[in-house]
Amino acid sequence: MKTPETLEVVRNGDYGQTYQADKSRYTNGMQYFRCGNSGVMLPKVSLGFWHNFGGVDPYQRSKEITHYAFDHGITHFDLANNYGPPYGSAEETFGRLMDDSFRPYRDELFISSKAGFDMWEGPYGNFGSRKYLMASLDQSLKRMHLDYVDLFYSHRYDPNTPLEETLQALVDIVRQGKALYIGISRWPLEATKFAIKYLREQHEPLLIYQGKLNMINKEPIDDGILDLLDAEKVGFIAFSPLAQGLLTNRYLDRIPKDSRMSREGSLQSSALTPELLAQLRAWNAEAEAEGKALAQYSLQWVMKQKAVTSVLIGASSVQQLATNIQI
Repeated sequence: MKTPETLEVVRNGDYGQTYQADKSRYTNGMQYFRCGNSGVMLPKVSLGFWHNFGGVDPYQRSKEITHYAFDHGITHFDLANNYGPPYGSAEETFGRLMDDSFRPYRDELFISSKAGFDMWEGPYGNFGSRKYLMASLDQSLKRMHLDYVDLFYSHRYDPNTPLEETLQALVDIVRQGKALYIGISRWPLEATKFAIKYLREQHEPLLIYQGKLNMINKEPIDDGILDLLDAEKVGFIAFSPLAQGLLTNRYLDRIPKDSRMSREGSLQSSALTPELLAQLRAWNAEAEAEGKALAQYSLQWVMKQKAVTSVLIGASSVQQLATNIQI
């Protein structure tokens, strides 16, 4: 098994010309949980490509992180059409990874992508129309060098397109063999109820709901989403379970110069209020009392919530990933 201490060896070519996955990848501690009422087992920790895998990021680092992930039992890689930057480049990175490393292991991987946010100009490159969803997936498959994805999501609720149109497009995508399962992300409660019923009637049931859930943002709990999914036997995967790094030890004393918050992008410095900082320090003290890092403590909290199948984490280094999978 490769450990963080061997990272320098990895950089110098430990994997050689042909990547060979660690033989202990399924016996080194990763747990797998059934996703709702389905045959799918997802790893406790899944790897997201939202950040750190775009065209602006070093490909070698992407390779090191994904190798380490798979070597330690992470079989689920989560992408979307507009992950990058620039848009589409995370899927292009994944396509290179498939060709360079993961082609022999395709049937061991559970790969997801999504469409719903802006991807290209004009009226057909956004939201939830049949035209957009189908065109987007065709583009994603080309970028990822895949014949199909295991899971395809409607990335967000579209209030202007009939739900039947969006959902039937997802059904037809599965029936065309371009995806095996259907997911939705951040849909409101009533629309989610409709989706569960509609898809069940089409005999292509909703596999999973992806939503933001962490100790700071408990929206899926407060809105009744987790109660619904638990009752209907649909899985839930939590994105941003560490609140983009807030629920780690990075911001307990200062804002690091190399941090996401310092760039004032998706994580603004204004989010770190005195009240939140005090709460983070209190949670960190609780974590330390249990002999855990704050990130581990935070991820464990998410996994304890009803209906949660997996936590979806990002990683900017092997060391960061190695810490966060120890939950």
